Amino acid sequence: QEQLAESGGGLVQAGGSLRLSCATSGRLFRIASMAWYRQAPGNMRELVASITSGGITNYVDSVKGRFTISRDNAKNTMYLQMNSLKPEDTAVYYCVADRPPVTIEGRSQRFWGQGTQVTVSS
Repeated sequence: QEQLAESGGGLVQAGGSLRLSCATSGRLFRIASMAWYRQAPGNMRELVASITSGGITNYVDSVKGRFTISRDNAKNTMYLQMNSLKPEDTAVYYCVADRPPVTIEGRSQRFWGQGTQVTVSS
């Protein structure tokens, strides 16, 4: 079973920074699109940022300009650099890997990390 190991969450004051990390196996990391989701209590799960196996990135509008998603192929690790943090960024952040289908009619396979808590105080 593929596993995703997350780290880097914690408590920080508004305006501060954190860097989240997500490590997985090389066989998955080489071919998978990766993403960070987050979920706050009472809210629906939200896609925060994504990065393809080729390095193409995308962000939700609320974090654009503050967060940066990246991947280190040598270390099989994905990162989320979070700057200028706001209290509304408080949530559990989840690492996600999507293994692509073999054919265009196939389905991708999704893997989830356990989540890491990010808390931003006022």
